[in-house]
Amino acid sequence: MVDPKSEMEFFDQENMEEISQLASLEMSGNVVAKRKSSTVVLEKPSYPDSVYVMAANIFQGIRLQKSPDKVIINYGNELLESSSTHTEDESFQRLSYELAFSTLKYQDILESILIDSYIFSSTTIADKLNSLIIVMLYDFQDRKFLPRVLPNDEETIPEVQEVENLLNSFKTKLAAALARCRIKHDALSIYHILPETVRKQEQRASTLPLYAWINTAKVSLEEVYINLRRKGYAKVKTVTDHNDNKVYAVDQHCYNVLIFPAHLKTELLNIDLIKDYKIIFQDKSRSLAVHSVKALMNMDDDVLMVNMGSWYTVAHMAILTSGNTSKIFVCGIQSEEKDSDAKKLFTKMGCENIEILHETFLSIDSKDHRLQNVKVVLLLPRCSSLGVSNPVEFILNEHEDTSLLQDLSQGGLPKDKLQIFAQDQFEQLTHAMKFTKVQAIVYCTCSVSEEENEEVVKKALKCQNPGVKIQPYRLSPPVLPLCSLKEIELSVDRFFRLEPSDMTNGCFLSILTRERDPSETVSVKDVLARAAAKGLLEGVEVGKTLKRDKKRKKPKAPPPRAPQHGDPVRDHLAVVGNDTGNLQMKISEFLHRESKISTAARTSLTAKVEPQVGTSSQIRKPSKPLSTPLVRSVPRPIERQTNFVRARPEGKVIPLKPIEIVLPPVMFPLSSQGPRFQMPATHFYYRFIGSKVGALSHPIIPRRKEKVKESIPSSLVRHPRPWL
Repeated sequence: MVDPKSEMEFFDQENMEEISQLASLEMSGNVVAKRKSSTVVLEKPSYPDSVYVMAANIFQGIRLQKSPDKVIINYGNELLESSSTHTEDESFQRLSYELAFSTLKYQDILESILIDSYIFSSTTIADKLNSLIIVMLYDFQDRKFLPRVLPNDEETIPEVQEVENLLNSFKTKLAAALARCRIKHDALSIYHILPETVRKQEQRASTLPLYAWINTAKVSLEEVYINLRRKGYAKVKTVTDHNDNKVYAVDQHCYNVLIFPAHLKTELLNIDLIKDYKIIFQDKSRSLAVHSVKALMNMDDDVLMVNMGSWYTVAHMAILTSGNTSKIFVCGIQSEEKDSDAKKLFTKMGCENIEILHETFLSIDSKDHRLQNVKVVLLLPRCSSLGVSNPVEFILNEHEDTSLLQDLSQGGLPKDKLQIFAQDQFEQLTHAMKFTKVQAIVYCTCSVSEEENEEVVKKALKCQNPGVKIQPYRLSPPVLPLCSLKEIELSVDRFFRLEPSDMTNGCFLSILTRERDPSETVSVKDVLARAAAKGLLEGVEVGKTLKRDKKRKKPKAPPPRAPQHGDPVRDHLAVVGNDTGNLQMKISEFLHRESKISTAARTSLTAKVEPQVGTSSQIRKPSKPLSTPLVRSVPRPIERQTNFVRARPEGKVIPLKPIEIVLPPVMFPLSSQGPRFQMPATHFYYRFIGSKVGALSHPIIPRRKEKVKESIPSSLVRHPRPWL
């Protein structure tokens, strides 16, 4: 054993400074990651006394419990008295939890340093202060053993002052013990002694950007962009390329979610947009969940939210559906005090369509009359949070169980605890499937464990027993507005995943939907609501008070309208839709009046014609080919040439359905100046379109890939030698 006195004589002042520098190599991965970034890091601020006391009490509750034969420090069972003025302050709570969690990750190392420095054998310290000692030691070495600087008006706590003086008096020994610990493990810094999963988690947490969704009930997207521009923030495509600047980007999955670099958090917390609840910081996974629900809803569908976690998630869901007549039901708020706090927050955020149920989800009957219009269930079960890079931030924001920090500080949960989570998730999912009116379930966790994700969903699908008249659930692919086609193609198993990275926390999302009952009808407003949720009706406002439309009866064909003077297009459209017999009658009347065709020709021309839908310029042909006898039976047209040029009563328009008729070769004057009795050199075919006659100097060309239905009459029939 090394004598403390001889150790002090061995180290002179110069060597101690060098050891202090080596010992002060950063224990946390935050600074290691910051070295890789060009971001300028300011000196770490000093914690006030109240934060130390609160962190010590938190550490006392979540610290690693060791077997009696391995205990080296006795922490006792008493908690320190903390200042009541800071107990409810969220910023103080966050700082305290972060300090306690960091201490928890290095508990074994810090205990070894305290034992190696002989601090306990040299002084008499109450056991209840040991939690405070180890918490303050972590911060002491993180400040490179430099003294703490506090404002003059800062409130001091006697226990904190006592421990601080003790650590300062043992500064040299503590620095030497820290250096020996690093050398023992052959590590560049004791940060590298941590498990690999914890190190990667800290690295991701140091670069993880901030996600915030826009409260469109209080401000529009454009107003937020303008406000940020005025404050010097520039809009970019990705914030990873602009870590040093005041920038923001719009999330690729959720249109109302903004992304900010992590170093802007302190500055953003002081702007009016945050203080007025116009922008709310929240993990991206919660925004993905509520947007998925919105895309599955119709105009008047209600939503049931299970295990709400943060009230911000409920508010986000209510704001996305504020344009509908939907209700958002939230179950599980049993405390009257929490009920009152939640309602006050919802009022401040502009939410009006939220209804709180005080029962737990599993105790609610699937036939509850209040939930008969609930069509979508959003299930956010308690999970291990293994996909979260910054557990303290997530657990505090989402009001999760802080006892998870004990296992997360070591990199993961034991298998038996994962099974407990999976069983609870399975029970909640199967209970959600019992609601017969529900058409879809959105299941979302922040875990990367298959036991809590894929296995739970697949097991629930296998165990479902919907009944005879109820359609079963099936897996549906990710929703298109949230995911690109490429992402949907990659999700071959129809699950949506986000792996933990420098940009996002891990996330798992599954959508279960029922097959639609064929007897159900989808109303127009439902189609519009679904289209609006998918972003297909930008700039179009869908009315809130649309009544449910009834089943449509097959409309009868409207009767033909009487001829009207003036607009030939209107007259032409008036007769579209008449039956074939009526069409034949109109054609016969026209030919009889205009041409006075013989009875034989008129009988042949009234052959059944197949109508085609299209414009009047399309080529139409009779369904039966014209025979050659028809051509020969037509009298010589030279006797009725004048009939085509006689004056028609002005303004009289006869409505006819567009059709094209091919007449046999006739003689027609090329000039409108009276009749000519000379035989024309060219034979013509006439196209009847509406009430007009057009002449073609060549046979009509049939459509492409259409068989010729008739033999085009040749001039050789009447004139074997037309050149003579």
